[in-house]
Amino acid sequence: ALAGSERDPGLDLDAMQSLSHYWEGVRRQYSPFEADMRAGTSDVYNHEMPGGQYTNLREQARAIGLEHRWPEVSRAYADVNQLFGDIVKVTPTSKVVGDMALFMVANDLTPADVRNPAREIDFPESVVQLFRGELGYPADGFPKDLEARILRGAQPVEGRVGATLADVDLDAARTKAETAIGRQVTDTDLASYLMYPKVFTDFAHHRKQFGDVARIPTPAFFYGLSDLDEISVDIDKGKTLVIRQTGRSDTVDEEGKIKVFFELNGQPRAVRVAKAGIQGTGTARPLAKDGDPKQVGAPMPGMIATVSIKPGQKVKKGDALLSLEAMKMETLLTAPEDGTIAAIHVKPGETVQAKELLVELS
Repeated sequence: ALAGSERDPGLDLDAMQSLSHYWEGVRRQYSPFEADMRAGTSDVYNHEMPGGQYTNLREQARAIGLEHRWPEVSRAYADVNQLFGDIVKVTPTSKVVGDMALFMVANDLTPADVRNPAREIDFPESVVQLFRGELGYPADGFPKDLEARILRGAQPVEGRVGATLADVDLDAARTKAETAIGRQVTDTDLASYLMYPKVFTDFAHHRKQFGDVARIPTPAFFYGLSDLDEISVDIDKGKTLVIRQTGRSDTVDEEGKIKVFFELNGQPRAVRVAKAGIQGTGTARPLAKDGDPKQVGAPMPGMIATVSIKPGQKVKKGDALLSLEAMKMETLLTAPEDGTIAAIHVKPGETVQAKELLVELS
């Protein structure tokens, strides 16, 4: 519009078109992560999800095996919004509503179940933080009956939660971060650690084990190599790895893995890789019995983040047992009644499926 005027920005239209072609190709590589919306929908007037939350929540649902129940997740989002008092849904409150919606669908909970004081529910940690006031308060507050149920007798924060934060000893925090990841940290690393200690620590360990995976070409990173495919990976200035896949075995081992053969700069190598769609034949973890308060099962698929107990330990109803992490959502599982820890069937880092038995009480 400004071409030929005194404010002509001098844009090169051909160069801009080349960028369009580039991003068109990039989007094809990332197509599996699209929200898969093929048309406009009026359903937004029912669930009231912000656009970014819609795509994030749909991906979360896909990751924990609930994609086929997306209409139920959408309805649950609207139900949770009303349960919470019809709150303003922006980052991060919209995520909390989404966490609770997924939790309800994964556990087949209705709004009546959530309100029922006789029903024992381990709410997602983000929901507890919301009602505790860590994200602020709606103008009219939260529904008092639900607040009392979620906080289990704990008192919400008074006033602005940021005003109660203690000062950070940056030197001590830096030492703690360096101990956690086994190397010196930069100021940027320290800032990341202070804001997201677990996420940063996991990232640092991943980087230590695998290096900078961003250097792998996108198609190879997402989809792997087919037989006889060859790629080059620039790991540093003047240092290039040439990787060529040469074949794979047809035999699937007891863990559901096959051998993949490849050459690294001409040297033959092999690696075991999980075969898609194949279950390992190892011993499956038993399922928790419905209605048995002495058995604690997984409320949804996820990874065991922490285990706070040990066999023989006495616990009271409501004591923390372990935490489960599923697609940016953490749930703290607590003791359903007083008792003694009879058995622990999981350890941190293990992946579990919904309803698998995690802890037994006696």
